[in-house]
Amino acid sequence: MKIRLQLILSLFVFLLAISGPVSAHHAWSGYDMRDLTTVKGTVTEFDFSNPHIWISFEVKDDKGSIQKWNAGGPSPNRLANSGWDRNTLKSGDQITFVGNRISNGTFSMKLQKIVLPDGRELNSYGGH
Repeated sequence: MKIRLQLILSLFVFLLAISGPVSAHHAWSGYDMRDLTTVKGTVTEFDFSNPHIWISFEVKDDKGSIQKWNAGGPSPNRLANSGWDRNTLKSGDQITFVGNRISNGTFSMKLQKIVLPDGRELNSYGGH
């Protein structure tokens, strides 16, 4: 009986220890979740792989300088449920990105949706 209790307590401590990093991984605490940012840019890379997709793109500012942006989104499986696939974007595509910009002022966002050149909108979170 004593060994079983020790095993249960050990399992509980182990689960407690790994729960912190798991929740931290899915936190978007560094992003401005109140406001959406919209930028038009040119795709330079589309990484449609687990655990999260990433899109790199370039945006020209008012002075013509190039800003190198990144947008992170959910898993490819979740995006597939919203009409995405690995061929949705390719380098050179000019699209509009809508998302929650990171609060530290760098050019990064949590992607909410994209607007393709033909006007189609693809949501990255299924409207949630």
